Amino acid sequence: MLTHPTLDQMHALGLSGMAAAYRELANQTEGSDLNRDEWLGLMLDREMAVRGDKRLTNRLASAKLRFPDACIENIDFAAQRGLDRRQLLSLAQGEWLKAHEHLILTGQTGTGKTWLACAIGRQAARLDYSVLYVRMPRLFEDLALARLDGRFPRLLDKLARVQLLILDDWGTHALSDQQRLDLLEIFEERYCRKSTLITAQLPVAQWHEMIGEPTIADAILDRIVHNAHRIALEGDSMRRQKPRPLLTEARNAEINNQ
Repeated sequence: MLTHPTLDQMHALGLSGMAAAYRELANQTEGSDLNRDEWLGLMLDREMAVRGDKRLTNRLASAKLRFPDACIENIDFAAQRGLDRRQLLSLAQGEWLKAHEHLILTGQTGTGKTWLACAIGRQAARLDYSVLYVRMPRLFEDLALARLDGRFPRLLDKLARVQLLILDDWGTHALSDQQRLDLLEIFEERYCRKSTLITAQLPVAQWHEMIGEPTIADAILDRIVHNAHRIALEGDSMRRQKPRPLLTEARNAEINNQ
């Protein structure tokens, strides 16, 4: 059997998964008991798995999640935050993404909005959706700079095309006239085409006042609120519930033990 030329051809075609499976089967005595269709099936399964892993890795790298390790499986439902397990597991199936619906996470600082948003973003990437995480203050800075150096149309197109856009820290400061218009442009491009996940300390009832200009606020909220699932996180800050040891305390403990 021309093992090495066959493997070389597989690698040349970018079939690294099939090549690995081919090598393993050729070195196993059980492989001689399989017919050609079974060999091919196992090799194709391995190739699909390898490509799926690569695609997920690339999607997560492009997503730039603040908490890249956050995942649905690690959500703490025992904490008193008002989380509905059934709702979260339903969202994890991804039907809301397929329907181009939105998701709004609200709650006081420290209740885990950003972590939960990243977990949902990771799940979307697993389901083969493109994801992008961005904090609102940074988004406005990028838009302002892009307008100055001519990248604005490309940046707007990027924000419009991503299948799940995560906007963190919504409503942390008052908006300028240009920022209102930029938001309206983004949501107009995404309306009924893509999904958006928003985290905010402000309850939805205060968003109209936060946006400021009534006409533009109506237009923006009409494209978000009426097509959105909502999760309102409750309780005290989880940072206070699970405080980390201070570095100075750790050093002092080491000194005292010497």
